[in-house]
Amino acid sequence: MSTWLITGGAGYIGSHVVRELQLAGIRPIVFDNFSAGLHSRIPEGVTVVDADVSDGEALRVALRDFEVTGVIHLAAKKAAGESVGIPLSYYQENVTGLQSVLGSMVDAGIKNFVYSSSAAVYGTPQSNPVKENEPLNPESPYGETKVIGEWLAKDLETSNGLNWVALRYFNVAGAGADHLGDNSVNNLIPMVFSALEKGAPPEIFGADYPTPDGTCIRDYIHVVDLAEAHVAAVHKCEAGPVNQAINVGRGSGVSVREVMNSISGAIGRDISPEVAPRRAGDPPATFADVQRSKEVLDWTAKRDLTDMVSSAWSAWEFSHR
Repeated sequence: MSTWLITGGAGYIGSHVVRELQLAGIRPIVFDNFSAGLHSRIPEGVTVVDADVSDGEALRVALRDFEVTGVIHLAAKKAAGESVGIPLSYYQENVTGLQSVLGSMVDAGIKNFVYSSSAAVYGTPQSNPVKENEPLNPESPYGETKVIGEWLAKDLETSNGLNWVALRYFNVAGAGADHLGDNSVNNLIPMVFSALEKGAPPEIFGADYPTPDGTCIRDYIHVVDLAEAHVAAVHKCEAGPVNQAINVGRGSGVSVREVMNSISGAIGRDISPEVAPRRAGDPPATFADVQRSKEVLDWTAKRDLTDMVSSAWSAWEFSHR
């Protein structure tokens, strides 16, 4: 049995990855400082290291003591709009933190690395669906940190033989179980639920984009599909050299207003969203070309928007009883 360390393994995405690794017969080690992660998300019996990725010594001890064979790096700040206001914080966590992880891997002689990247590396793409060879033009400090992360992985491929996969996530939603819901204040669906709980109308940030209904178009992917993509990436790394970035999405776009309509359907009432000003760093439309994920990872997303919204609502109700 191989053993993989998951930084941020107690977070929303990380906890789903941990669960799917277990199902695939891979031993997960959770490395998390619990600034956003929750102990309740971690399956019973999974080893947990409570430490920050900036702690190189804690990383080296964990990599050595648990005989880790690869690292999945998820720990990061991840809100594009927020990053515009606090870029130093994003560079500290997403770049300096990554340097610490990769440096510890080099010290421990560990070669296999799966990196949590983002569609934010593209900025406003020149065309959709966006391919992995599209020029990288991030429009937020968050997106910039993810580009730098991919550069670091590629540079360590040259200097130290790192075998890496950068998974460029599109918009993640849904839940694999009621206790694994998304608690982020920056993601669209939980933002809507939070507004409804307060009796406030949900907000659509900009309805004057050059899209069919004026709202931003994104590629939404179910978090369980995303977690399964990580397992596919782990298997691919263990089989031999990969060393490339891969889009992880459904390959089709959905507008913000369409998401709002789906939420209305899931909860059984009209949620009556209001239009607010655009947010900085939001491109009009981004959705993935998924051919490389099919060919390289032998993976395809299976779940649709209805699955995402209904599972997210079930998890929200569970956590707010």
